[in-house]
Amino acid sequence: MTSNQEAIGNGGITTAPHALASQAGLDVLRDGGTAVEACVAMAATLAVVYPHMTGIGGDGFWLIHEPEGRVHAIDACGGAAMAADLSLYQGLKVIPWRGPLAANTVAGTISGWQAALAGDDGSLGLARLLRDAIKLAQGGVPVTAGGADIARLKHAELHGLVGAYADIFAPEGRPLGQDDILRQPQLARTLQSLADQGLESFYRGDLAQSIAADLAALGSPVSLEDLQRHRASTPAPLSISVSGARLFNTAPPTQGLAALLILALFDRLPPSEAESFAHVHGLVEATKQAFLVRNRHVGDPAYMAVSAQQILDDTARIAGMVDAIDPRRALPWPAPSAHGDTTWFGAADGRGQVVSCIQSTYFEFGSGLVLPETGITWQNRGASFTLDADGPNVLRPGRKPFHTLNPALALFDDGRVMAYGTMGGEGQPQTQAALFSRYAWQGIPLQEAISRPRWLLGRTWGEESTTLKLESRFPEALVEALRAAGHDLEMVAPMTAMMGHAGAIVRHRDGELEGATDPRSDGAVCIC
Repeated sequence: MTSNQEAIGNGGITTAPHALASQAGLDVLRDGGTAVEACVAMAATLAVVYPHMTGIGGDGFWLIHEPEGRVHAIDACGGAAMAADLSLYQGLKVIPWRGPLAANTVAGTISGWQAALAGDDGSLGLARLLRDAIKLAQGGVPVTAGGADIARLKHAELHGLVGAYADIFAPEGRPLGQDDILRQPQLARTLQSLADQGLESFYRGDLAQSIAADLAALGSPVSLEDLQRHRASTPAPLSISVSGARLFNTAPPTQGLAALLILALFDRLPPSEAESFAHVHGLVEATKQAFLVRNRHVGDPAYMAVSAQQILDDTARIAGMVDAIDPRRALPWPAPSAHGDTTWFGAADGRGQVVSCIQSTYFEFGSGLVLPETGITWQNRGASFTLDADGPNVLRPGRKPFHTLNPALALFDDGRVMAYGTMGGEGQPQTQAALFSRYAWQGIPLQEAISRPRWLLGRTWGEESTTLKLESRFPEALVEALRAAGHDLEMVAPMTAMMGHAGAIVRHRDGELEGATDPRSDGAVCIC
């Protein structure tokens, strides 16, 4: 059974922001695969059908709930090239967002697949897991409306860059439009090579040699030695208890700390009804407090002065942050913000394994550097580094960049397991907070919790605006109350991708599976 948005069953479930990816994952579950294997199939398929948002040239993070109850994480973030030091950017105030100098970190996504499969009980094999993605890359896939809009908006910025971007995404001198067929034969060959030679070959095989040669020819500082040096890691996930559940997210360099702090702070405010002033204002003000802590502390964990879990465990610090929230007035804003685009996807199998996964090339089409031999779009995650003399996110060779990516998972006191997340840069932890608070604390059904109007404090989609943006479906009385409280409001379309492409899966104690996806996306929930 497949549903465009929501579904309930007990055999296995997948959700992703593109229906073909959800279906690829479901077919793996039907063939006896695990939730981890389904997510690898979805990740590969998304790299083909959603290339404006994700790809194998980016990074990824995983949270996995095993059937016996253990929750563990995978950090598949690549570090800065050894040649990417401050001297490389001499004379520049910031790292360029596009082009070879933006492609300055190793792509970690494939190492995340490798680590997830290495610790899993699945047995389907790479040829099966990558089958659908290879077929779609070779035969072609219709461009979605959202993909066509992004390609049109970014055409002037990207089509003149070195590399194969124009050949693949604008083959007739214009961006591919809705329902045009996107064919990626180079990427198909790359995925087939991974299936034949193993995922290790991306970093330490013939494929790595080809990738490194392409990067060097195009002017990226990432070398074969950088690829060979890379490994995914398995840090302990961050966690904190709130009313009725224990929340999990990923450790730095992600903003998982902020996602957990928002909900922890809001949980300590007086109860509120969904979409009331107290609900929206409270979450927005909790977001500001969480972002101030995030901006001050989060970067490569090897260089942080205090660990993220120590911050979460510091009850006095959290109490002070709650006290700093004025229940009637907005804290003046903005503070420095971050943006980027992403895909979240999730799966659960009949055994009780539940996976929350997120991967991204950062900006739409990443650095815009598409490797001619392999068809890989390389990320620009390293553009988030600063060129300052010191700080938690200063560019240094080998250092991991700050990540907006953060997959979420919750274990409820009643036995439910919830995997949830979204794309959307600064909006990721905010949408997670809206979704979770509605579903867990306000009794809103899962699909409705995603579909209801949302807000975004800060910027996304490459925009510089730092206003509080509201979808126009909010009641006018709430809008006026927020404005009167001092929020700098900007009204946006009633249902806009600016608010992210969210999704969620819930496994109930009795084994029933429930899933939902965002009507703002091209996604679907698939269940068997």
